[in-house]
Amino acid sequence: MNGTDETDDTGGRDLLAHVLLPVANEEDALATARALEPYETGRVTALHVVEKGEGVPDKTPVEQSEELAAESYAAVRTVFPDAGEHTAYARDVVEAIFDAAAEEDASAIAYRPRGGNRLVQLLSGDLSTELATDAPVPVVALPRADSDE
Repeated sequence: MNGTDETDDTGGRDLLAHVLLPVANEEDALATARALEPYETGRVTALHVVEKGEGVPDKTPVEQSEELAAESYAAVRTVFPDAGEHTAYARDVVEAIFDAAAEEDASAIAYRPRGGNRLVQLLSGDLSTELATDAPVPVVALPRADSDE
């Protein structure tokens, strides 16, 4: 099924037919792509969300954010040369991921859980929990290599 949006033997869509791969920066993009690499995938689309402030200055200038996105896409393409790219501009990162999954007709969202202790996760809103519980498509949590901790 590699490379197509075929259905599996049960009539369902192949889980990894078109994977949306949210990435934060070049280092994260490379680590996430490498974590996905061992699995048989069809299409891969890298997603970078530029966080926008509502009534407050953006966290980073748009040009800097777009450069960060381009570096991230290039890193993903070192592992998946034909990977697509999708840049979203949003205040709510998780909602932007869900919107991108719908726009790209992704079969799944695959991500590497970010580090941090429980307090950091609580203060950041624990995006992993929101991804896993509210996603419109299956969500695949990729394993983290021990050296990434």
